[in-house]
Amino acid sequence: MSIGLLAAFICHSIAGTVEYDWNITWVDAAPDGFSRPVIGINGQWPCPTIKATVGDQVVVTIHNKLANEATSLHFHGILQRGTNEMDGAGQVTQCSVPPGHSFTYRFTVDKPGTYWYHSHTGGQYPDGLRGPLIVHDPDDPYHGQYDEEVVLTTSDWYHDQVPVLLNRMLSPSNVPIRLPFPDSGLLNDTSNETANVTLKFTPGKTYKIRVINMGALAAAMLQFDSHTMKVIEIDGVYVHEHHAEQIRVSPAQRYAFLLEAKPTDGRNYAFLTSFDINKDFTKAGSDWRLNVTGYIEYDPAKTLPALFIVDDWDPLDDFTLVPYDNQKLLPVPDNQITLDFHSGFDDLGIPRAYMNNTYVSPKVPTLYSVLTVGEDADNPAVYGQVNPLVVQYGQTVEIVLNNLDDAIHPFHLHGHHFQVCNRPSSGAGSFGGDNRAFPSVPVRRDTVSVNANSHVILRFTADNPGVWLFHCHIEWHVSMGLVATIIEAPAKLQRAITIPQHHLDICIAQCLPTAGNAAGNTVNHTDLAGANTASPNPDNGALFNISACSKSTSIATSSAASSPDCSHPPVSHTYRADTTSIATKSSRGGFPVCQVTESELESTVAHATPPNVSNGIHTTTVHTKATRTRTHQLSDLHRVSKKVTTRYSTVCPDSEPTRHHG
Repeated sequence: MSIGLLAAFICHSIAGTVEYDWNITWVDAAPDGFSRPVIGINGQWPCPTIKATVGDQVVVTIHNKLANEATSLHFHGILQRGTNEMDGAGQVTQCSVPPGHSFTYRFTVDKPGTYWYHSHTGGQYPDGLRGPLIVHDPDDPYHGQYDEEVVLTTSDWYHDQVPVLLNRMLSPSNVPIRLPFPDSGLLNDTSNETANVTLKFTPGKTYKIRVINMGALAAAMLQFDSHTMKVIEIDGVYVHEHHAEQIRVSPAQRYAFLLEAKPTDGRNYAFLTSFDINKDFTKAGSDWRLNVTGYIEYDPAKTLPALFIVDDWDPLDDFTLVPYDNQKLLPVPDNQITLDFHSGFDDLGIPRAYMNNTYVSPKVPTLYSVLTVGEDADNPAVYGQVNPLVVQYGQTVEIVLNNLDDAIHPFHLHGHHFQVCNRPSSGAGSFGGDNRAFPSVPVRRDTVSVNANSHVILRFTADNPGVWLFHCHIEWHVSMGLVATIIEAPAKLQRAITIPQHHLDICIAQCLPTAGNAAGNTVNHTDLAGANTASPNPDNGALFNISACSKSTSIATSSAASSPDCSHPPVSHTYRADTTSIATKSSRGGFPVCQVTESELESTVAHATPPNVSNGIHTTTVHTKATRTRTHQLSDLHRVSKKVTTRYSTVCPDSEPTRHHG
């Protein structure tokens, strides 16, 4: 064996450990010229890239220093085989991490490709907590066909923070069910207002470009002037090379493609990213107001070109791509699941989204319920209103997803790459049962766009025991309830997973139950008395709410020596909209309730709240790059923290933690 081959064998066979230690903090940023608070990591934004090689163990420890919001991290596209508890979805595979607490994710990356990570709590990630995750491949089938790699992220961007946008959207006055529309679009977390994204090319070289859409609403249309894309990977799945002039990258999707540089440096070139905020871009009169121009620079001495104009968007149909491994169409399904999704209103007139039913978050993380209800884990009823779908190990599962809406929706499945067996154009209607046209080798990915008033047919093999969300990746629709839960091979999962104690401690610190059904009932698993039956109203996203404890010490300062006493039944608080602002409720989040009456707590918080806090948001004035003056919003209640904590520190006795499971 040659020295080169031996070195390659050693690098491939010896996996490493990649560790990250992150403080999750508020920082100020102005990616489009408008300054606002964003959620960063270790005091910086944009957030860093996670880099690993196939087979590596990735360890990410987060310390929530936001003071006023809970958080969690989902590693989008990572299959989490054997580590379902590390999937990062709040109240699904863990309790969200409250302010002042830490949490460690530990998992192996077993598939190469282009991925990303983002908060999976309270619709939080549009406030900035998201970044690339790249898994390199020693056995890359396209190795030797490119010289360098470039990561290109796209994202829509908002000037208001998520809690404000959620309250505006989830209101009875929102009769048109209008989603928050972005103020701008970003390329590598910048815009033409602040800096140009410039790819520096050397004549004769070939570049592998990894594109990640980290947006909350808008798909990203992409075209390069005089450079053809050779698509080689989507969502962590290699595909046979396919040429494309344009691609459409839906929220959460990823593409990798090769760009061949020109043989000479005769001039520089532009490329265009247009953000698709339309319901259905294929219809006439589509809106393309949000655009970012980037550049390919061959010679810095030469001027950059004029804006690149695209007359019409007709992107690659990803349904035509063929996986590199040529995996055949999975057999006739053992378990067919039909889901019809649409929007509507709940009993209070609040806009909701429905996938057969609307999702309501449980008191017990669904994974913890699976692990603690024994043989009842096969009974969907124990999981409450999470749209539970139980599938057994080894089954071929087919999801028939009928879009009853007039807009295109991107759907993501945790824990799997699925085959896309059918995806007709807009207006095709619901699936009629004819599978004769299914391709023999379907495209595979983890996020698929479902066309308007149409459907999609997906298949996967249930070979990854776990609790896996299936949801629209328009982030606003997650908050509206467009979510289902796959309970996969629950009996095998019970034997395979052990929850780390520090994960359970995060729940205990908030007096959240960690066992039993969706209500925390460990005796009668089909008795859901006390379970959540409606989504929060108002919905303040990740703003940290009052703990469901009758006694506790401050979450923000809790430790082993000052842990909450959860030995009493949870206390239910009713907030009066006319007397209790979002500011009051959000500022309570990290502070104790104990034996103090609600009126006393309200008066104290109201007294402690700075006079310029309105609706839970700290209002300040900033100057943008263009010397504009504008009010922006900062949901940061640090200034009330010290006074309220001091007020109650003498009222709440320290106590040892006691689990309470209903």
